[in-house]
Amino acid sequence: MLIEVDDRTDPRLRDFAGLRDAQLRRDEDRFIAEGLKIIERSFAAGCAPRAMLLQPRWLDGLAPLLDAWPDVPVYVGSEALIEQVSGFHVHRGALGSFDRPREASLGEMTSGRRLIVCEDIVDHANLGAIIRVAAGLGWDGLLVSAGSADPLYRRAIKASMGASLELPWRRMNDDGELYALQDAGFRLVAATLAPGSVPLGGYRPGERIALLLGSEGPGLSDAWQRAADDRVTIEMTDRVDSLNVATAAAILGYALR
Repeated sequence: MLIEVDDRTDPRLRDFAGLRDAQLRRDEDRFIAEGLKIIERSFAAGCAPRAMLLQPRWLDGLAPLLDAWPDVPVYVGSEALIEQVSGFHVHRGALGSFDRPREASLGEMTSGRRLIVCEDIVDHANLGAIIRVAAGLGWDGLLVSAGSADPLYRRAIKASMGASLELPWRRMNDDGELYALQDAGFRLVAATLAPGSVPLGGYRPGERIALLLGSEGPGLSDAWQRAADDRVTIEMTDRVDSLNVATAAAILGYALR
């Protein structure tokens, strides 16, 4: 259903309005796909579309997907209008609003062998990059703490190249889920610079592990480090204090997979 729009205050565009606003960083019912490729991957993941906001140049490319959803409104506007509505420069000039898929249950998460668990990672680009690493290296899922960024915020999805729509993930109810992972047979492996940590090159992972990654600044909390069964560190020079958490995730994810 094609609808031309030229008014940034049009109430029909409410799904796309003010996408920088904090309340949309963990929306309860929808997520926003930014760019043609992410929109296509949202459809491929089986997500139900709510509405599209597109520049005219994307209509032909999306026609086969949109034809299967004839009742979904497709709002067509200029680049300037889309920027005014969303509150930021939409580089690709294409936004899609989709129903938010359900998170995985704890039981579903513990059916795998390799999990990444993030404590209070608040940067959406970092979280998206970690999800992309996990998917690319064959890890089975991701858990995020209550204070972490939303894997389905548009910047996280974009940084993950849509992998956050495919990789099973779950937001933890509380830190007690760490012990539930241990009860399910996972060994908690903390990535830390703390004294006494085992160099990554000399560590031999067990059959089932959950890799704990801490926030961008302070790293893992003392409570999470105490809960860990093992502590590992990436050997590096003294030229830097630490590595970016997404970079560390890639190194650890490859070595421990």
